[in-house]
Amino acid sequence: MSHTPRRQALKLIGGALAATALPASALAADRKIKVGALRFTSHAGSFVAVERGYFADAGLDVELVFFQAAQPMAVAIASGDIDYGITAMTGGLISLAQKGAVRIIGGALAEEKGIDGQQILVSDAAFKAGITRPSQLGGRSYGVTQTGSSFHYIGSQIAKTEGFELSYKPLQKVGALIGALKSGQIDAWNIVPHIAKPLAASGAVHIIGAVQDYIPDYQVTTVFTSTKNAAGERALTEAFLAAFSRGVADYNAAMIGNGGGQDDMVDLIHKYVYTDRPREKAAPSIIDGTMRLNEGAALNMASLRHQLEWFQSEGLVDAGVTLDTLVEPSYVRTIGG
Repeated sequence: MSHTPRRQALKLIGGALAATALPASALAADRKIKVGALRFTSHAGSFVAVERGYFADAGLDVELVFFQAAQPMAVAIASGDIDYGITAMTGGLISLAQKGAVRIIGGALAEEKGIDGQQILVSDAAFKAGITRPSQLGGRSYGVTQTGSSFHYIGSQIAKTEGFELSYKPLQKVGALIGALKSGQIDAWNIVPHIAKPLAASGAVHIIGAVQDYIPDYQVTTVFTSTKNAAGERALTEAFLAAFSRGVADYNAAMIGNGGGQDDMVDLIHKYVYTDRPREKAAPSIIDGTMRLNEGAALNMASLRHQLEWFQSEGLVDAGVTLDTLVEPSYVRTIGG
């Protein structure tokens, strides 16, 4: 299936949510909510909204809850352990949506031509054995967190384009994947640039390609919540998205645009990402990890459709699931049809 979303449209979508007055009921509520996140630069929209008081301005007392993979976050939303999350579309998320437990309400991280995105990595052992391009990965092992994860989807798109098969190795956590790649227990993996580039700089692994060469305009992560919140807590959900979008706008302006304030933004992100490193060592990785976050939480429907069709073609989710099952489109701008 070909992708036809218009990336320029994402750039032109202003922070409509951020500019709109917050619902009075939400402003008065002082609601305590939990928001799921990973310790990735790509989750900076939430970090900024906490640190700069945008959630508080919206009447929300937010606790960030950190995960090490996407699918457990989807389960936590369904169980009510957290209220909102930012995560990749996975087989687990789709199955929970089919059961009526969760809904996608917006978009977050996106691949964009001209901005370094997720990188394809190989172990040092594989590189020394002559694997220097993705086209040479046929028959090799590819690391994923779980079967049906975004890593699995990406690996499959590389394999489909190049015309070979990969052997997928589920290792549950990002940390385990890093260790396995460095030790040569797996041959290849993909990950966001703020992790990929420092690993490659250390010489332990090697970058051999970019995900965006195989999946243009990929909607990497989505904003999602419980069906209960999407349907019955509209003011709360609008307030969350408005505050999150303010954080996204600040992040994009500082790290991609010409808005200035990059040093301050790096300081803010460092409170959550690479916290075990001193600021001077963490800063280059944080800057290297800059990718576009969708303004106004705009959602690329064409990319989601492609992902859903892949999950179905692999038999990982029910063939009867539709985008209407997954997405509540009334909260944000959607593009790509």
